[in-house]
Amino acid sequence: MRLTVFGLGYLGATHAACMAELGHEVLGVEVDPDKLTKLRQGQVPFYEPGLPELLGKHIDSGRLQVTDSYETAADWGDAFFIAVGTPPKKGEDSADVSQVEAVIDNLVPLLTRDAIILGKSTVPVGTAQDLFCRAKDLANNILVEIAWNPEFLREGHAIKDTLHPDRLVLGRVSGGNAEMVTREIYSSLLAEQTPFIVTDTATAELVKVSANAFLATKISFINAIAEVCSAVGADVRAVADAMGYDTRIGRQFLNAGLGFGGGCLPKDIRAFRARAGELGASGALAFLREVDIINMHRRTRIVDLAKTVCGGSLLGAHVAVLGAAFKPESDDVRDSPALNVAGQIQLQGASVTVYDPQAIDNSRRLFPTLSYADSAMSACHRADVVLVLTEWAEFVGLDPHALGKVTSRRAVIDGRMCLESVKWKEAGWEYWS
Repeated sequence: MRLTVFGLGYLGATHAACMAELGHEVLGVEVDPDKLTKLRQGQVPFYEPGLPELLGKHIDSGRLQVTDSYETAADWGDAFFIAVGTPPKKGEDSADVSQVEAVIDNLVPLLTRDAIILGKSTVPVGTAQDLFCRAKDLANNILVEIAWNPEFLREGHAIKDTLHPDRLVLGRVSGGNAEMVTREIYSSLLAEQTPFIVTDTATAELVKVSANAFLATKISFINAIAEVCSAVGADVRAVADAMGYDTRIGRQFLNAGLGFGGGCLPKDIRAFRARAGELGASGALAFLREVDIINMHRRTRIVDLAKTVCGGSLLGAHVAVLGAAFKPESDDVRDSPALNVAGQIQLQGASVTVYDPQAIDNSRRLFPTLSYADSAMSACHRADVVLVLTEWAEFVGLDPHALGKVTSRRAVIDGRMCLESVKWKEAGWEYWS
């Protein structure tokens, strides 16, 4: 099929390249001129393993083209995907859907035949219905069907999650053609027996935000248990392991540590609460405020721990921070716990040096006053304490004996509980987690 993808950021570029990989002819629409130039050259303006190669492959083959022209897009194909951003409104928790609305406003008046528009962006429940009314007013004697096909991508695993998803969800209006078209688009995935959940648009919108809210809750739950474990000297990892054997609970996302960040979970749970308030159901999601508070408190606890390790004051201390991205296999520093902690420690008078395998450039733009190194060894030179705040494999595999030769003191805070504590202690390190 001929498919169009609006917005070639993280979600859109991944979706466009993967749809080309499935055999479709894809036109990507991107209005940012700098991003468009890079994409035309097969360059991805962010880090996602395997995506530059996949994008370049299909740019070269001609199966994937990019443009900034809505006129070209309107004439291109059979279905249109919306994959633009929905950041928080300025000064609010509510999601800003203006970019989604802009796609409808710019595309629909140009359409000359019936069309199906599939939303992939994470939006407040009720958005699809609003867009349907908006499109109906703008359409020129044609039928424009709005359906919602939410994404469930994990940064660092986006290609796998698109080409081999654990489920596909479609919210559509009864009696339309969206289900038939979507089944054709994903026919090869459905042939692999991928579960396909077909429902109304509001339910599909809620599936996405509910999944993110549950994952955030699970993370904050185990972090709350970690604080209780700390108070009594219990082992939170053993608690999580034992809980994980219960098939009703599962072990995933029960890793205590610095907490969640990035461009999805924090903003999505806040926007979900805000939308519930607009719908008169704020009490139902009041617990998400506590989820958010627990998560943010983890950052303060790491800062306090660093202060304790440094003798009660961070003034004049040399602190090495290993990790800037909010998670490994990503260069995303949006709402990054690691960078937030680094910034707080610097504000308390410490000299902070940060190293991350992929996120240094993004970090410099966000926190230009921090110092940055080009290797873990360099970052730890003369450090009084080393903080491991993103669980990159490079940090997990560090040689504590070699690292101890460049630090002023062998003291490490394992903010992600990812290091082999026994190995570090045997190498003479004071170990905290």
